[in-house]
Amino acid sequence: MHRRFIVPSALAASLLLAIPASAAEGTAGAPGIGDPYYPASGNGGYDVSHYDLRLKYQPATDLLEGTATILATTTQELSRFDLDFGLDVSEVRVNGKKAEYARSGDQELEITPAAALAKGKAVSVVVRYAGKPSELKINGWTSWARTPDGAVAAQEPDSAVWWFPSNDHPLDKATYDISVSVPDGTQAISNGVLQSQSSKLGWTRFNWRAGKPQATYLTTLAIGRFDITTDTTSDGLPVVNAYSKDLGANGGAARASIERTTEVAEWLTEVFGPYPFDALGGYSPNVKSGFALETQTRPFYSPKQFANGANVSVVVHELAHQWYGDSVSVKGWKDIWINEGFARYSQWLWSEKEGEGTAQELADYTYAQHPADDAFWTVKPGDPGPDNQFDAAVYDRGALAIQALRNKVGDETFFELLKGWPAEHAYGNASVADFVTYAERVSGRPLADFFDTWLYQPTRPQAPAAAAAHSLRATTQPAQPAQPAQPASWKQIAATNTIHDHR
Repeated sequence: MHRRFIVPSALAASLLLAIPASAAEGTAGAPGIGDPYYPASGNGGYDVSHYDLRLKYQPATDLLEGTATILATTTQELSRFDLDFGLDVSEVRVNGKKAEYARSGDQELEITPAAALAKGKAVSVVVRYAGKPSELKINGWTSWARTPDGAVAAQEPDSAVWWFPSNDHPLDKATYDISVSVPDGTQAISNGVLQSQSSKLGWTRFNWRAGKPQATYLTTLAIGRFDITTDTTSDGLPVVNAYSKDLGANGGAARASIERTTEVAEWLTEVFGPYPFDALGGYSPNVKSGFALETQTRPFYSPKQFANGANVSVVVHELAHQWYGDSVSVKGWKDIWINEGFARYSQWLWSEKEGEGTAQELADYTYAQHPADDAFWTVKPGDPGPDNQFDAAVYDRGALAIQALRNKVGDETFFELLKGWPAEHAYGNASVADFVTYAERVSGRPLADFFDTWLYQPTRPQAPAAAAAHSLRATTQPAQPAQPAQPASWKQIAATNTIHDHR
């Protein structure tokens, strides 16, 4: 037998108010954000608003030392939460207090704060760490590339795990301050605007700021000895391009291509609407890889992209991503078509503008290269699976779908779609399903079956027959005498794959 005490309601309310929010036990945040392609990527329980990274790097030894301060808001009561990170950690603090931490697998850093965190509260997390990123292997892979005079972090679908702790998934975008100290005579290139540069005791510190929401995989770092060119756009945006001093025979073609960044970006504003960020540029370091990547405001270009001469088309591709992929990011990695299909199609539009073959001619050429029994058609751009996420079909069949859409809805509606999408979803995330709904709304047509045929069926659709529509060339510049197509040039564009290496 026990006694039952009745507590007056007013007293009960006062007792509840007296219990601090942090006294709630909470639950552990999920170790993944829920992406079926990459279950370990991202984390649950919080949303990051800002990363402040203070780094020191020694190229001779590949030693990276860092202090990351992460500002976030909890989305549930948390007893524990994870960060995606692989280097050795020496200390973690949460809201100024030391926190316990432990490893789980290759990339999970489990953090247990001194007291549980209430839902909806601002949280600061400080992580001190050090290590040699090139020696860190996750699933047998490293995204950190050493160069003869430094290193580069540029990779998709992730690279952050090798150099800063994060919620490593495009669903959780944030702003960045990235401060990097390197030996005098060496430069550090990153995203956004260079806020300041100073030297002391043999070291030079570069302070970069990315002021718009940015996905972790779009955050880049390049350390080495660069020739740097600077300029401003007609709108006053700073332009920073950087070239390794040892690009060899590819150096001239790299410069001849990347130095046209401002021109290309200005043209893309006519296609996709206002440029979404506060800086512009690109960089080409001395790396062995052969891909390019749309790292936000400052794309990465392997020198191999210019092995056959100037390649402005790849600059078009990576800059188009600033709208399609960077400002509007995927909800999940299965939505990669929105990134790569539209970036590839922008190359076709550039060819059309330059009089080197229309988008329709390039679509016809690409379609003809793949007969009905080609495995190319078995890849579904709308959900290709992690093994085919960067398959050529995602790019080229994806672009064919866009040309077919252009023919179906007509140029006026089509170019309205191209501008409206990045305006409607600026700095956010969207899925293929969202795009289908959007296209139906803007066009006033039922398009679900159309997109299902082009994006999801593992068979060859009917060719995207030409519509009676004027070309982009006619819509963006005064009428000029017709020029003959240049098959060698536009076939090269059709065959050019800006396919990213990935884990």
